Order: sequence, then C-alpha cells, then structure tokens
Amino acid sequence: MNKRQLHRELCLHETLKNKRHPMLERNKFMKFFMILTVLYYGAVLILAGVLLPAPLSEVYCGVPGFHVFDGWMWILLLADFWLRTIGQETPVNQARPYSLLPISRKFLMQRYLIRAAFRPYNFFWGFFLAPFAFVGIFPIMGFWATLAWLFGWWLMIVLNSYLYLIIRTLSIKHMAWYLLPAIVHAGIILLVWLPEKNVLDMPCTYFLYHMAQLKVYPFLLLLALILIAFRVNTLLQSRMVYLEVAKEEDVKVTRTRSWNFLNRFGILGEYLKLELRMRLRCKMVRTQAITLLAMMTFFSLALYFSDIYDGEFMKSFIIMYDFVGLGMTSLVTIMSYEGNYIDTLMVRRESILDLLTTKYYINSLILLLPLALTTPIMLVGKISAWVIFGYLFFTIGVLYPATFQMAVYNKDTLPLNAKITGRQASTRQNIISTLLLIVPLGFEALCVALLGEAWGNMVIIILGIIGILTHRQWLRWTYRRFMARRYENMEGFRASKN
Repeated sequence: MNKRQLHRELCLHETLKNKRHPMLERNKFMKFFMILTVLYYGAVLILAGVLLPAPLSEVYCGVPGFHVFDGWMWILLLADFWLRTIGQETPVNQARPYSLLPISRKFLMQRYLIRAAFRPYNFFWGFFLAPFAFVGIFPIMGFWATLAWLFGWWLMIVLNSYLYLIIRTLSIKHMAWYLLPAIVHAGIILLVWLPEKNVLDMPCTYFLYHMAQLKVYPFLLLLALILIAFRVNTLLQSRMVYLEVAKEEDVKVTRTRSWNFLNRFGILGEYLKLELRMRLRCKMVRTQAITLLAMMTFFSLALYFSDIYDGEFMKSFIIMYDFVGLGMTSLVTIMSYEGNYIDTLMVRRESILDLLTTKYYINSLILLLPLALTTPIMLVGKISAWVIFGYLFFTIGVLYPATFQMAVYNKDTLPLNAKITGRQASTRQNIISTLLLIVPLGFEALCVALLGEAWGNMVIIILGIIGILTHRQWLRWTYRRFMARRYENMEGFRASKN
C-alpha cells in the first residue's frame, strides 16, 4: 500500500469514526446549536469587517483604514492563539489508534499536520478579514492585492496553529510550558502599551502592505517559519506519541495522605476524602484548577495595581469570574468522573445524596479563595462590598443549585487518568459553562439598573441566602431526579467508560 492509498484509507477511517461515534445520536441537538453559534459569530464578524474600515480611515488623516488595522494585527494573532485552547487536538490523539500498526510515525505526523493547516477553524477569521479586505483594500489596490493580503493572513494563522501545537504537545509533560507563550505575549503587550508610541505599528504595517504589493520576501519569510514549525512539530510529536499512548510516566513514590481528621464527619468525611483525592490525583481536574487560579490571580492583580480594567463592566466581570470559575469547572462535569465507579456508589442507599452534599460543601468552601483575592480590591475602593458579597452568595445559593442539575443529565464518563490532551467536556457542558459566564452578569446588571447598586445586590444576596438555607431540600430533589434516571445514566456511564 503506497502513501496515497494509505491516506485514502485513513480518511475513510475518520469518516467511519464520526458516523459510528456513540455520541452522534444524543448530541444532534448540541451540534445543531453549535452550528447556529458559529453562524451567529460569523455574522457578527462579517458585520464588523464591513463597518470597521470607515472609522479606522479617520484615525489618521489620509491613512487608509487597513494600514491602521495592520499596525495592530498582533491583537488578532494573540486572540487566535489562546482561543485554540478550547478544542484544538494534537496529532498525538489522532495517531493513537495506529501506534501499534506498521505505519511510519513520521508519515502520520506529517499527514495530520498538513491537514491541520486546512482545518475549518483556520478559515474562521475569514468571516472578518474577507469583508474587511474587499471594503477597505479592493477599492484602493485592486483584486490581486486583496487576495495576496488575505493569503498572507492565512499563512500567519497557520503558523500560529503550528506554534500552538508545539506548546500543547509540550504541556503533556508539564503545564508550565504555557508560561512560555504567556510571557512572550505579555512582553508584546508591554512593548506596545508602555511607550508613548506603538513600536510595532510601522513594522507590522509595512510587512502586510508589502504583501498586498505582491512582494516576495514576506511570503518567503512566513513559509520558512511555517516549515521550521512543521519540522519541529513532526520531531516533537513523533517523540511524544508513545509517551502519550503508553502512558509512560516517571513514577514517584509518595506517602498516601490519610486525611484522618475528616473521620469526625462520618460518612460525609469519607466522601470528602474521595473528593479531595480526585482533585489532587486526577491530572485533568488538577490542571484545570491550577490554570483557573492562575488566571484569577492575574486579573485580580491587574485590577488591583493598574487602571486597565477600571471600567464598570470589566470590574464586574473579573469579580464574577473569580467566584463562578472554580465551581464551574468541576460542577459542569459533575458525576462524569464518578462514572468510572458508579456501580460501587449505587451499592449503598442514598450514597449519591451524600456525594452531592459533599460536593456542595467543598465547592462552597473553595470560594474563600476568590474572597481572599477580591478583598484587597474592595479595601482600595475599586469595587463595592455589595458586588463582592452579591456574587459570593449568588454563586453558592443560585448558580450552584442550577449547575447541580447537571448531575441528573450527565451520563458520559471522563477518564480519571486522562492528560490535558485527552477527552474533554461534552458540547452541552461547554454551552452550560458559557451560560454561567453570561447569566450572572446580565442578572446583576438588571438588578442594579432597576434598584441601584446597594438594593440590587441586596436582592441577589437574599436569593443566595434562600438557596443556602434550603440546600438540603434541593439536593434531595436533585437526588430523586437522578435516581429516576439511574438506569439510563448508568448505561451511559458504562458505554462511554472505554
């Protein structure tokens, strides 16, 4: 079998995998919803691309709008890089089924990397760039200049994709590799904002302008960088593939924590031990928590020491994110990790109720961390105490009861030993996570607009206190709904375990 035949066979396997995936039938609505979401954001980007050239052309007298945009192109590239953390897979995951077959790893890696350059996401920014180019560049420089400008942008996005794959692959060994792009991007931001004049303005403008003029050197430079990143990815992922597939790790012998002080709480203490062990030993859960804490700390320090986020919306968003984020990452996938041993949990009567109660208590106690982060911001007067305690009580008493209902509907097992590149949350869980970042902001803004800051947040606090005081009732109600669907859920847990 030559390479062309092997490529066709692998394409057939990918098509069959998508058709036969057990989640296809149950996720049809979610896929339809995601298509609507893509179309919505595509329409927003098209509208922005059509309307933006006119105001940009007025920033500097006589300077076309696309020159102004090109001077700030790094913003789009940085946003593109970090948005890839949502769902871009590495070739390591795709090559896993073929790792034991007599197929060249180099061929597999190169094939997947070439296909990665033509992923639909790499063309998503075209919703914005294409209308922007045809409105802002075509009337001035013509069709071929417009096409060359768009092609140059696509090359930069492909390079961005390969650079992200390098970091994503290295993060298999340690999440600290994400600090490398974070430091580089922070340096770019400081280089632009600290001086009085944007030092990257003219180099970026001339670079893309020479592309539009069909000069050769910008394209040769980008192609050379893409080839280097392609080669690095090929070598790196070929080296890492068996470490990921075979789960080869350096095993460190450590003393097992007994958590004996929790014995005083009886059966709840035992479930507290179980929850703590999962959060400390499960790499996916631990990595998500560390990443979120790092982001919370960064934004809180930025709000405390600078005036970049002093707008009312940004201040409210940062405080909301601090309180909602930690619970969101664990509760949206509630019972998915427990699906690995759901049969054991179902042996004892009301064990699920005890588990849900434990999760509620531990997630409520975790909110002491964001409270500690936001208290200094409150003391310097940048945010009101009403806002902080409003989000604190609203999260514990309103958002947590709503998110706990995911325990009734989650029936897909997430592996306990998965790395960060492993199977992620489902589409439904991602949508719920997004809603949890939108609903609190909208509800808080509505209450403040109608009643003022003090009384508006007082209403939010009262709603939260009601949810806290009635937690035993709604937890038991959630437990009864779970038990009514227990056979369907257990079947789903077993089917998705492997």
